[in-house]
This record gives sequence, C-alpha cells and structure tokens, in this order.
Amino acid sequence: MLRIHFSDGDLARTTVAAAPDPVWEVAASLHRLQSRRGRWAYAAWHRTARQQLREKGLERLLRGVLLPLYPRAAYFPDFLTPADAVGDLDAGMESIVATPPQRVLAELAVLDRTVGAPAWAGQLTGLEARKEFAAMLRAYHAAVVAPYEERAQARIEAERAARCRGLLDGGVEGMLSGLGPMLRWRPPVLEVSYPKQTGDRDLYLDGRGLTLVPSYFNWGEPVAFADPQLQPVLWYSLLHEPSAPDTPHADDADRPLTTLLGRARAVALRAAATGATTAELARAAGVSASSASRHATALRDAGLITTVRHGPSVLHTLTPAGASLLRAGTGGRG
Repeated sequence: MLRIHFSDGDLARTTVAAAPDPVWEVAASLHRLQSRRGRWAYAAWHRTARQQLREKGLERLLRGVLLPLYPRAAYFPDFLTPADAVGDLDAGMESIVATPPQRVLAELAVLDRTVGAPAWAGQLTGLEARKEFAAMLRAYHAAVVAPYEERAQARIEAERAARCRGLLDGGVEGMLSGLGPMLRWRPPVLEVSYPKQTGDRDLYLDGRGLTLVPSYFNWGEPVAFADPQLQPVLWYSLLHEPSAPDTPHADDADRPLTTLLGRARAVALRAAATGATTAELARAAGVSASSASRHATALRDAGLITTVRHGPSVLHTLTPAGASLLRAGTGGRG
C-alpha cells in the first residue's frame, strides 16, 4: 500500500489533469501488451495495435527497446514519464531528452537490480541516444496511442465531471473520497492499492500538492513515482465495466434493456456510462453519426443522459436515472 499524507496546503494544491498524459499512456499501453489482466477491456485496441505495429515496421522496436525499458513490474525508470510534462507529448519528449545522464544511469541501475536492464540501456546516458529514443517513442505513440486520444479525452471529461460533483458536494476531501475502489480517503491520508511486491511506503506531500491523472490504458493499481522527491503525481485507472462483455450469458443480461430501448439506444446508453462523444456512440452502435445524434437526443429527452459541449465536440454522460436504468436492465453490471 502507498499512503499519501496531505496537509491543508496540499488539499488546496490538488488538481485533476484536464487531458490524457500521452507519455504516461505510452508506458501504460506497453504494460497492456505484457499482461492479460483486463484484456477484454482493450480487445479492439490489442487487435489494431498489433496490426499497426506490423504495418509500420515497429515490432522489432517494441520487442528490443520498449518492452525491456517499460517492464510491467515493481519498477521502471521515472525519467520515462516526466512530472513536468503531464499532458504534453512534446514537452514530455523534451524532458526525456534533457534528463541529466547521472539520473538516467541511477534509475537504470535500479531497473537492473529490480528486474534486469537491457545491456544497451547505458547508451541512454548520451544525448544523441536519448534523442533517437524520443523519436522511437513518438513513432510508437502515433501508431497505437494517438488513434485512441479522442476516446481517452471523452472518458477523462466524464471523470472530471464526476470529480467536480464530489468537489461541489464535499470540497477536495469529497473529491478524494470518490476516486474508486483502489483509492481510499482516510483523512489526512489517501490510501492507494499498490502491487504487493513493492511493499508499503509513505509519501509526504509537504505542501507540494498532488496531480491526479486519470489514465485510459492503466489497468489495476494506480502508479506514482518511485522517487519521493519528484513532484507528486498519481496516475489511476479510469473506471471500466466490472465484467467482460464476453462473459457467459452477457447477452441474456442485456436483453431487458435492449427490449426496452432497442439495440442501438441500449448500446448508446452503455457507452455513455463512461462518457462518449457522438462519434463514439456511432462507432459503438454501428450506426451513422446522424443516427447516433438522434438516439442521443431521444435518450436525453427521456432524462437518461446529459450532454455538454467540449470544444468542437459534445460529451454524453449518464444522469442518475440513466445509471439506475442501466444497472437494473443489465443485472447490476453497469
């Protein structure tokens, strides 16, 4: 368990990121490729990611460079997910390139002691090698992470809306209380479920505050920097459906909702459970954008979803009535 200790000043400086952190999503997506945990939730992404990596000739890069540096283990180097560049790919790449060689060497030594570092990793102490590595990360990001950025942004907007509700109802402590089953607020400590192999540890914010970063590709336990001296950041999973769509008899469980609303609207209502744009409703239901818009209007007029504009797009999320109907219509799985 990780125990994060807050002061009053830390509560005032706690924020929720407004956008996905692309450098972290690179790391988390690499972890998804190394684990079957939550595979059902990313089944479509797995198929397209593997295809894109093959078509763009990135499979050797994946196996020989990226997976060895980002093991799904108790540790991978902190400098690979810079704290000063949350939410900005360009800034993240610049920060990786600018990492002092001494820090690169020290963190690679920790990696080597923990799970083993690749023999070539020491080359990253060189500036040109880090520039080349940043270019590799950009290529990987463009192939398998960037196509999902719109979906990730929609889910983060839904998460921020939920956290805002907690903030309005109970202040920052109310916001922290609703972060999910792997984060428990016991004032003045946020208890975070952490991999057992890391053991228990304490992180004292000491007036620095905390940046909470919802992550699309993170699955399971939240993640913080190993080095407590770095600016505190906590990446945590966006809520996914608690059971796989291909669970036996899932179609039977969905049948009452489908009978009531029709297949397309039932699918749209489920998609809105985690926040979805009209384009995402269309893809989920297999209909045109104009049809998805009509279905969204019908659900909104029935008081089952609410719609807010975000830039050029709109985001659909469940109302309390919609959430209740989804739970009742799917045997409590929504």
